[in-house]
Amino acid sequence: MSWAAPLRLALSLGLPPEAFWRLSLTEWRALTQGPDAPCLNRAGLKDLIARYPDEETAP
Repeated sequence: MSWAAPLRLALSLGLPPEAFWRLSLTEWRALTQGPDAPCLNRAGLKDLIARYPDEETAP
């Protein structure tokens, strides 16, 4: 699979290359498939939360 076309699309969306390579497949699909894309299910949400937890901030 060539990454050239997806990377060009990401750049046309204003996404820098570093952000493109950090995207999960679910995030990429949300950006590229539009409103007809399937909704994120609970398992997908839990996976995103586990991968990208909120940072703790000092009070």
